[in-house]
Amino acid sequence: MKLGQLPIFAAAALLVCGVSCSQPSSDGAAVLRFTAIPDDNATELQAKFEPVAAYLSESLGVDVSYIPTASYAASVEAFRNGDIQLAWFGGLTGVQARSQVSGAVAIAQGKVDPNYHSYFIAHIDAGFSAVDPTAASGQFPMALGGKSFTFGSPSSTSGRLMPEHFIRLNTGQSPTDFFGTEDAFSGSHDKTVALVAAGTFEAGAVSYKTYDRMVAEGKVDPAVCQVIWVSPNYPDYNFTAHPSLDGQFGEGFTKRLQSALVGMTDPALLSAVMRKEGLIAATNKDFEPVRELAEKLGFLR
Repeated sequence: MKLGQLPIFAAAALLVCGVSCSQPSSDGAAVLRFTAIPDDNATELQAKFEPVAAYLSESLGVDVSYIPTASYAASVEAFRNGDIQLAWFGGLTGVQARSQVSGAVAIAQGKVDPNYHSYFIAHIDAGFSAVDPTAASGQFPMALGGKSFTFGSPSSTSGRLMPEHFIRLNTGQSPTDFFGTEDAFSGSHDKTVALVAAGTFEAGAVSYKTYDRMVAEGKVDPAVCQVIWVSPNYPDYNFTAHPSLDGQFGEGFTKRLQSALVGMTDPALLSAVMRKEGLIAATNKDFEPVRELAEKLGFLR
């Protein structure tokens, strides 16, 4: 078995079946399977995360495979079914997964994740002024009312949950009432940026990390697709571990996995999660504000 890789058809099959699909490798050894929510280009994510799988395999002495998933919801479902034992979740999807799998634990997060934030972006023709993206904004842009607006994934923290919260908090209205139309979803942060940059939507909400990366890579012109509001901070992304790990790989394995993730310092590996600053330990308690808000707004079931 080649570490860090599974054929796409095998990955797809894995995600539609239950725990029984967690087959050992060809030599009979157990395989740690992990995924990441597809918050960015899926092809790029696979290329970035396969080296992470190889690093974890070498560090932990077990076979590790990265399994791509088609959506945020599919990532949570695969984790719930036991097809995935480790996932790079957003704040909301992590809360959703842990609420459905008793004993699941958040074990690592980026150094920036306790203080994450969203950008509200707009096409230049929408008539807004750009703001300094390095500082939290003041007054909410009430002129967004009635504009065409897209969220990211329905289960995104920075592209849906928190933007909806801030819209409700500042306007006293639901997004549907404030924008005057049913909620629209691009599916991922990079697609939100592309749609707003193209003028398909006048505005949208995105992860600041994705927007900043796309600007740095020359994939979007910040003079055309502008940051018009920077949200207050909130906790977001995390690696969450399945409670079956210690039983499958031995007592103390989850702790060893946490140490391997926190000890991951290679910039090329950290780029997979866009966390050049590094990773730190995390606990479920770190995401309690997200859980409370998700419950209040009906994102938990």
